[in-house]
Amino acid sequence: MSIEILKIVVIVLYAGIILYVGIIGKRKTKSTEDLLFGGGKIGALMSAFSYGTAYFSAVLFIGFAGQIGWNYGLSGLWIALINALVGVFGAWMIIGWRMKSASLQYNAQTLGEFLEGRYQNSHLRIISTFAIFIFLIPYSAAVFMGLSYLFQFNFNIPYEIAVIVMGVFTTFYLVMGGYKSVAIIDVIFGSIMLVGVSVLLYSTSSTAGGFEEILSKLNAIDPKLTATVGPPGLWSLFSLIFLTSIAPFAMPQLLQKFVSIKDRKSIKKGAIASTIFALIIGGVAYFVGATTRILITPEEFPEAFNLDSGTPIYDRLMPELLGHVVPDFLSILLLLLILAASMSSLASMVLTSSSTFVKDIYLKLQKEEIEDRKVKKISRLASVIFVILAVVLALGNFDSIVMIMSLSWGALGSVFLGPVIWGLYGKPSIFTKFEALFASIFGLGTCFLLAIVGRPTPEAGTIGMLVSFCTPILLACIRKIQQKQQ
Repeated sequence: MSIEILKIVVIVLYAGIILYVGIIGKRKTKSTEDLLFGGGKIGALMSAFSYGTAYFSAVLFIGFAGQIGWNYGLSGLWIALINALVGVFGAWMIIGWRMKSASLQYNAQTLGEFLEGRYQNSHLRIISTFAIFIFLIPYSAAVFMGLSYLFQFNFNIPYEIAVIVMGVFTTFYLVMGGYKSVAIIDVIFGSIMLVGVSVLLYSTSSTAGGFEEILSKLNAIDPKLTATVGPPGLWSLFSLIFLTSIAPFAMPQLLQKFVSIKDRKSIKKGAIASTIFALIIGGVAYFVGATTRILITPEEFPEAFNLDSGTPIYDRLMPELLGHVVPDFLSILLLLLILAASMSSLASMVLTSSSTFVKDIYLKLQKEEIEDRKVKKISRLASVIFVILAVVLALGNFDSIVMIMSLSWGALGSVFLGPVIWGLYGKPSIFTKFEALFASIFGLGTCFLLAIVGRPTPEAGTIGMLVSFCTPILLACIRKIQQKQQ
């Protein structure tokens, strides 16, 4: 049996398992709450895998690992370390249980409902809804792009066909089972990812000649590739670390994992499991990304470089490495690795967007109580529409996955970081709806303004989030000073 046929057989079996779980999940989905939130009773292990697999996707393995590894070398490992310690462990321990408690206190299942309940302001719910639906679409498109590049390199499928096929498959299994199916599948996905990155690390290190040889070769190309801070400099590295580690505190699809978790014990167990998972996945991805500087050259892989300038096409570096450098019999497992990571991320984003639309817009506009069966149908329709929009955007085949993802995460973080953190930790009498509204407006405005004037999207997102976080403090201080003067 040829390796191409074996790949097809494995993918078909993989798809069959996912669809089977989707069918089982549909039978267990009795209500809209089950469909969108798993009934709010998801255990520690499922929640840990669900959070971890939603955090990572083809954006990491295809976009970030290649571009960051090529430019920053081994200093990209700082991103993996701080992502795990702050973006995962920190998020679980700092806001995990508070988010769950707030969801019960305000009877809130979406981020919009929490903000409306905490700040007693419907405008925040409306802003939340539009921000989630608008800015999760480009992130989903980036994931579709990464997956499609992978299938294009492995099966010689035209990019456009690959995007459409992945969109249809994602829609089908999500519409079938909803959150419960996704939670079960995330455990399968997470297990595949752990095995896959182990194989990827061993295979890449062996091909490159071992760890010491990798260090020696990177150092020969540019000593800064093995330094504490890579060639682009400290501020550029900090921006990437801040964006990818702090944005999870405000990412709707990740915050929803806390709303759906079962109890406080599950938070503590889930935090440890999810952190270990993130350390392994992120560490291997960025380390392997750095080896592209050694293993992918213009002479051997001209398709991965611009013919005129000779500069790398970042989104093609990792697909070339996975498709040609890694042995064929191992590439199947790595294909499953990235597919697993991406399907989980897509599922989280689609469910978050559809729940936001249904709970925060559709049901709020209804004057009479709607039958739950009809609400489930609307939820599934919203999921389909979201996937279609993401697929259409992905067909545009933008130049950089990292740019799209950074803009999406930066925008969402700029909108939500201040209102979420101070909504959970601030006193209602000090941090009011005015502070929250201005935090969202100023944060997003700063992010967009910097992006428009040409600043790199990670920097724009980082500064936007800092503005969002600091604005409520500044406004609260100004009001306190004014009150003293009066």
